[in-house]
This record gives sequence, structure tokens and C-alpha cells, in this order.
Amino acid sequence: MAKKKYDFSGYATKNDLKCSDGRVIRKDAFKANNGITVPLVWQHQHDDPSNILGHALLENRKDGVYAYCSFNATEAGKNARDLVEHGDITALSIFANQLKQQGSSVLHGAIKEVSLVLSGANPGALIDNLTIQHGDRYEEVEDEAIIYTGELISTEEIEHEESEEDELEHDDDEETVGEVFETLTPKQKNVVYALIANAIGENGDDEEGVSHSDKGGKKMKRNVFEGKDTEEKGTTLSHAQFMTILDDAKKSGSFKEAVLAHATEYGIENIDVLFPDAQALSRDPEWLKRETNWVSGVLAAIHHSPFSRVKSVFADMDFETARAKGYVKATEKKETYFKASKRVTTPYTVYVKQKLDKDDITDVTDFDIVAMVRFELRTLLDEELAQAALIGDGRSPEDPYKINEENIRPIWKDEELYAVHEKLSTKTDYKVMIKEIALTNKHYKGSGSPVFYTTSDIHTNMLWVEDTTGRRIYETDATLCTALGVSKIVEIPALENKARVTTDTSKTRTLLAIKINLRDYNFGADKGGQVASFDQFDIDFNQMKYLMETRCSGALTKAKSAQIYEFEEV
Repeated sequence: MAKKKYDFSGYATKNDLKCSDGRVIRKDAFKANNGITVPLVWQHQHDDPSNILGHALLENRKDGVYAYCSFNATEAGKNARDLVEHGDITALSIFANQLKQQGSSVLHGAIKEVSLVLSGANPGALIDNLTIQHGDRYEEVEDEAIIYTGELISTEEIEHEESEEDELEHDDDEETVGEVFETLTPKQKNVVYALIANAIGENGDDEEGVSHSDKGGKKMKRNVFEGKDTEEKGTTLSHAQFMTILDDAKKSGSFKEAVLAHATEYGIENIDVLFPDAQALSRDPEWLKRETNWVSGVLAAIHHSPFSRVKSVFADMDFETARAKGYVKATEKKETYFKASKRVTTPYTVYVKQKLDKDDITDVTDFDIVAMVRFELRTLLDEELAQAALIGDGRSPEDPYKINEENIRPIWKDEELYAVHEKLSTKTDYKVMIKEIALTNKHYKGSGSPVFYTTSDIHTNMLWVEDTTGRRIYETDATLCTALGVSKIVEIPALENKARVTTDTSKTRTLLAIKINLRDYNFGADKGGQVASFDQFDIDFNQMKYLMETRCSGALTKAKSAQIYEFEEV
């Protein structure tokens, strides 16, 4: 789009620059402001009309928001014009509100003003806003932010007399040489720098050196892309110094090592900008862990009570003595007899603990390491509780960290009154296995329709059972669930390779599947016993310690509400 006469220009903000608090302005965050005009203000003091210096026309570019600024005829505007023209003021910033962000990324906002500032507070972007909350959700923040880029503004367009040459026409469909240059990789830019330095040396202009900007992109003191001289402040390398670095690079084979060797001598700073570290594709580190997608479903299905001490009472009327009797004349009438059972389950504390060195918390800026630790603790605690409820924690009875199975009772090992243990004749003939499971459905006394929890191998092999013609009998989960008499099938990796020794026969039985409606299993926790987090600073070891724990009980509360399918090893 064509721009009218303006006094100076510069980047109001740039994309993909990490702020000091870890936030990043993303591409097109202010796209909605493209082409609009906003006030040009002194130091964001927009509460006084005398601080209005003029206006700025905004242009959204692929690397940020560019501002074409014009001063008004007020005394403040004239004074600011002189300051910019003289090079006393070189920085711009913006005032924005209606911010939206996802995690650390600022995705949207509305620019309300552009300000001349004494100095950008950060060589990169800085959002001076403490009310935006970190998180992975996409959220809208009804607040304000001042965003600094630290980019130097261009004063080339300040002229005291208007002429046709002062008009700037910018075609969005055509890239300038400078814009093309910005698309080069750092390695390609280094080659260009060397070529330009050699060309300058051949012309006898050794005074013109390479300037290192605060933004990580090297520039010549003479603007080779616009054809005009501009004065830029910063560390300057002479041609001789630059050629010394190149000669050392040829010897060592590393341009980075050559620059580092002369950094102190030549006053080169911001080495991390000159040679940036590799960038991660995602904000947070990727977890290498067990498959835990099943955990949330199990915990959501389990019944939860607001009290931790749970009592179950049953009267077993299956005994022969509990039957009604026929009366024989002149004989005594006998009472029926049935067995009553009572079980009380009390709470137990389960916890996970972690610690971090305070120095690590300070040094790690790529992601929120504290949030990562909290996520890790909750994931581990949930998985431990879900596994303890289904099959136990797997630790030996002698292990001091074993979760007491009298407090959180595993369904797999529960007594026959609550969990019926069905012995299957095979663990490899899945056609026979499905039929035997279907025949045991009459033993199920639990609530509603149960769920079939098993391993991935068993589930897959059941789906691939074939008839005598080689056609699959169960082409979908729905048809297989109907055959098994369950509502759905859930794969749980924790069930793989699990076996126990029976107490009555001392035989080894391999676990194949558990059928249950987890509504009949109860987690009970008193007020204060729910999952809670704690953190504390250890001043002696300079460490932050994090604890997450719960105090609860867990047990089946309905008789014969679970069926355990096992194969007895020979």
C-alpha cells in the first residue's frame, strides 16, 4: 500500500522474540491493525494531550509491525522531530490491549498507540504486563501491555522540504533487497558479510565496518540495501579485525570459534544472538513414559465418597441352609440360616515427591519447569491410584513403599464375595476364550453394563478370530462387546504379564482380563484428604521441594460386582 509523506519509520514490534518473562509475540498477532493510524505519543503518557506528537500508520509484515510516523506542528512534535533527526531518540514501542495468548505465545492484540521511548527495555520484545496467566489454554486478557522491540528507527525520511522523492511507494507483492536478505540463513548472511567487507576493502573504504545490531542480524554501517548512509550505534568491527577473524576461521574450521577467540579483544557482545542455540519445535519437553491414557477413564469411572472409612455389610443367601423348607406334621420347624459378612476399609496416604535446585529453576527459561514438575507429580499419583485399585501397585509385601492392600484393595486380588475369579481353559485359543467368558456372564451381579479391561494383544487377537472360511467373526468392537456381554473394551498396558499364586491351591494364575462396572468400586476421602499440593524451600540446600499426596480408601462395595479372568499355568 502507498504511504503518504512521513517523517520517519521503524519496527514498532517484531515477531518470535522471547520476552524476559518467557512470552513470545507471534506472527500476525496484530494483523487486524494493518493499515490503521494510531496516535504517536511520548513515553506512553497518553493521559495528557500535550504528549501527542503526531500519528503512526501501521503495516503488518511477516516479521512484525512496521510504523510510518509523522510529527504534528505542536511544540512537542517539533521538539521530538529534532530529537529523532539528531539521533537522540532511536526506539519505538507500542501500547496494546485485548491481548490473547496460548501458553507463552501472544496470538492477538489491538495496538492503541505507538510511542517514542528513551530506550527499549530489552533488545528483544518485552511485555510489561504481570496479569497475564501462563497456561496451555487459549485465553483472552482484558488488560493492557507495553511492548518494546529495541529496534532502531529509521530517520532517513525526515526532510525539511517536501519533494516527489520523499514519497514512499511500497508494493506488498514485491520484496525489497533488505527483505530478501532477512530470509537468508545465518550461514548465508556470514558469506554476504564477507563479500561486502571484501568489496569495501578493495575500494579503500576501511572505515566502513560491520555493525552488530542488538537483534542478532549484522548490518553494514552504510545501508547497502537503501543506498543511503545511516548512523547506527553498537560494537563496530574494522575491516582488518573482520579479516583477522576470517583468517582464524579458515585455520580452525569454525567461524564461531574464531569470533569467540576475539570477542573480548574486539568488544563483541551478545554471542548467543550471533550464534543462537537450536530451537525446540514445542514449548515443553516431550515425555518418555508409559502409556497412561487409560488412567483418566478409570479414575473418572470409579465412585467417589466424601468419607474415607467405608463399611460393607452383606447377607449371603446362597447357602442350602438359607432355603425355605416344607413342613412335616408333628415335627419342629427349623430356622433358616444365612451368613452375614461385614468389611471395613480405612484410609491410607499415597504421595509423590520431587525437588529442584533453585539455580535450575532460574536458568531454565525455555519452558515453565515448575509447571512441568507439578504435571509430572499429578500424572504419577493418578497412575499409581488407578493401578492400585485394579491390580495393586506391584511391589513386594516387604517393600516399605508398598501401598497397603487392606486400605486400597485391588480388584484382581479381592476375596470371592466381591470378585469372582473365573478360570479359563486357554490363553491362546481366543475363539474358545470368548465363548467361555460369555458363559460366565450369569455370575455377574454388579451395576449396569460392565467394561472389559484387558491387554492390547488379547483385544486384537479377539478381533481377528476367524471362522472356518477364514472370515473375521467380529469385525468391530461393537460385535465383540455384544459377544462378551460388555459395554466397551479398554486396553490397559499395566495388565500385561501379571500373575499371582493362589492361597488355596498354590497354583500360578496369569491375569487375562477384568470385567467390572467401576461404579461399584469406591474411593473415599475425608475433607482435607483429597489430592493436595505442597511446596517448600530448603534454605540449607538451595532447593525447592514439591509434594503431592492424597489420603483415601479404596474397595469394592458390591458383592460379586467384578469378574476376574485367569489362566492357571501347569
